[in-house]
Amino acid sequence: MKKIISLILVFISIIACSTVPITGRQRINIVSDSEILPASFAQYEGFLKENKVSSDAEMTNVIQTVGMNISRAVDQFMRANGMVNEANSYRWEFNLIDDSTVNAWCMPGGKVVFYTGILPVCANTDGIAAVMGHEVAHAFAKHGQERMTTAYGQQLGGIAVALGTAGQNTESQILWNTIYGVGSQVGMLAYSRTHETEADKLGMVFMIMAGYNPEEAIQVWVRMSEKGGSSQPEFLSTHPSNETRIQNLRAYLPTAIAYANKFNAQNEVDSKN
Repeated sequence: MKKIISLILVFISIIACSTVPITGRQRINIVSDSEILPASFAQYEGFLKENKVSSDAEMTNVIQTVGMNISRAVDQFMRANGMVNEANSYRWEFNLIDDSTVNAWCMPGGKVVFYTGILPVCANTDGIAAVMGHEVAHAFAKHGQERMTTAYGQQLGGIAVALGTAGQNTESQILWNTIYGVGSQVGMLAYSRTHETEADKLGMVFMIMAGYNPEEAIQVWVRMSEKGGSSQPEFLSTHPSNETRIQNLRAYLPTAIAYANKFNAQNEVDSKN
């Protein structure tokens, strides 16, 4: 049975492997949009009913305007690169929630929430675009679907561990399950950091495509760092440290500018033809 599960995992990794556009990272995803998007849209609607949508019309308009500009750039990129069906599956929506939490997120399919608590960190429209680009990038790269795929793999891995230690004494079974559990947890955390780093890069490209200043993506994390954060070691964190993000974004800035400018120039030529 253990060998069968291993073969299944190998088979899945072969048939479900694809490449994230722009970054070129290889990913494994067995979760289709038809499986995840209806649930995503329903959860988003439920969230809005249970949380206080901001009554600040001016700031809500800013969030929605930036969101539409970023999503329009992403939509143009997808359609220009043969991802028409995928582009059609998005149901973009942007809402500001009256909550002091310093956070924002985007569910699969383009459902975005900004909390009022993150606005001081954003500081300006370009800062909002930096955070917006990052969150939209999670949906674009299908990080939610990829994490679900990984969870399925973990479940199968847990079964394999149980079967493999079935003939051993109780102490050995506890030891191996503990090792698997810790290794699995840290593996998932590292995987999440991979997603965060990728979303930082993609988000920077998208905000440039939409006409915003990419330098502000770096400054957002400078300001976040000034607010202080967890002292937990980075290898046990779901996100890269603020300093790591700042360094990575500074290093990636020339690549992001070159990529976005090249796309925008080609897109302008195509629109005239």
